[in-house]
This record gives sequence, C-alpha cells and structure tokens, in this order.
Amino acid sequence: MTETAHRTILLVPHYYRPENISSAAVAARLLTAAGIGVRLLTLREDSPVDEDAVLRDLDHVQPGPDAAKGCELVLVLGGDGTFLRAASFAHAQDIPVLGINLGHVGFLAEGESESLEAVIQHVIDKTYRVEERMTIDVMVRDADDNELGRSWALNECSIENANRTQVLDATLEIDFRPVSSFGCDGVLISTPTGSTAYAFSAGGPVMWPALDAILVVPNNAHALFAKPLVVSPRSTVAVESEPTTSDAVVVMDGFRSIAMPPGSRVEVIRGARPVRWVRIDDRPFTDRLVNKFQLPVSGWRGPRYS
Repeated sequence: MTETAHRTILLVPHYYRPENISSAAVAARLLTAAGIGVRLLTLREDSPVDEDAVLRDLDHVQPGPDAAKGCELVLVLGGDGTFLRAASFAHAQDIPVLGINLGHVGFLAEGESESLEAVIQHVIDKTYRVEERMTIDVMVRDADDNELGRSWALNECSIENANRTQVLDATLEIDFRPVSSFGCDGVLISTPTGSTAYAFSAGGPVMWPALDAILVVPNNAHALFAKPLVVSPRSTVAVESEPTTSDAVVVMDGFRSIAMPPGSRVEVIRGARPVRWVRIDDRPFTDRLVNKFQLPVSGWRGPRYS
C-alpha cells in the first residue's frame, strides 16, 4: 500500500458558478489519480455536483465541525467568503487550509485559477509549508452577566447596530479600562489577516500578517476620539452597549453571529488556536498587497548597491 492511500483531502468549492464546478472536478481528478482520497463538502441534496461524473461519485459530507476529521488539509476553490467558511472546518480539526481563488479579489487564496494544476501538484508532492495565522476568541454576555455565546474569527469580529434608524451607543474598553464612549454604526475588532478586509474598508490600517496584534476600528463613530487602535495581542478588548440603546449583533467573519441585546458586553482576546495556513511560494506579503489592490508602483527603482 502506498503512502498516499492514507491521505484524504476535504474539497470545498463555491457551488454557484459552472466554472467552479469544472475546476473542482479537475482538482478531484488529479488528486484521486495520485491515490489521494477526496471528500467533498456539499450544501444540499440537489447540489450542482450531482451533474458532474467525477464529483458525484466522491465521498460527500455536510458542513460541520467534523467535516474535515481525518483529513490532511482543506482545499478551497472560490473567493474569500468560501475560504472563511472552509477555514472553520480546518480550524475545528487543527489542520491546514489552502485556497485557490476562483472569485474576485481572493486576498486569502494562495493560488489563482490559472495555477490550479500546479497548486494541486504541490499538494500531491507535499511540497508546501504551513504557517500559523492569529485568530481571536469572542464572548458575549448580557446585562446580567449571563453568557449569550462564544465564537472565534480569522478575519474580524464585527459589532453591528441592528437598527439603522438609530446609532449604537457603546463604550470601548482596553485591558479592563474605559477608552471612549460614542454613538456609532458599530465596532470592528480584527486580526492582522482581517486588516485588509472589512476593517480596511472602515478606515483601518493594513497590518502585515506576521505581526501579532489586535486592530480596533470604530465604524462611523460620532466622537472626537474614534481613530483605529492597534493593541497588544495579550490585551482584552471589550465593547459595552448602553442599556437604553438599540439591539446589536456580533458577526464573526461575516457568517457566524451572536445577538447582542442592549446592555450587553463583548470581550475579545487572542484566539487559543490559530488557523494553519498553507503556503506554496515565498513571495512577500508586499507583492500580494500590490497585486491584489493593483497599487501603482511604476517608477520604482529599488536600492542601489555598490
């Protein structure tokens, strides 16, 4: 029996574009031809994969914390939204996640659609490395200190006003000391990985992923002091809503949520478990930033060494 006979990959494609289904079939065909088992995440019984001769015969599994149990890694074909959902399966089993961008920006992906076969070959040959990306753990308590829920995020925790006709009255706290109170649309608490996502759109800085820090960005706050803050990864960041303010919701990575009634408290700390991230090449983050945001760099000459 070969070494690859014991290897299994969880394949997570974005299902709602025909070209994504064909790309998933190519990936599955290459992996199975190399003797690697492929488990396919499916979202419903009438999935488009049922129409593909390769995909319909794979081992299908429903979303859940055990979806990637026993797998070597999670392979994601899609955009950043698909990657974040797939990362939850990898995080639950403490295994690596690898993204191939079939979406638009695809900031979280390691490869692009045109490099699909080359990336799959790296998986087959195990010529990839794994780095750890910081996460955050989130807990929400109500006004009576009852726990309402716990979760985690790779990108960000977004505290959002549920009533758009009013502002959310909140107080920001760092390390159990108050910083500022303000009315706002919400507050974003982000990892370095998430600094290029929602937090960036809300006016936060870009943080290099090798940095260990927590980014706090008030969202449309009515206050003199409502600038983004970069705090220690050992800090506890908390946001309390006023008892008389509107309902809010705490959203992790755009798809996991916890209700936040008036008078509640959200506490965020560094995550106990990082996300294990597959890297294929040695390109620096700077190149990824320039490429994904299409930043103008014409005229750059670089250092002159004698």
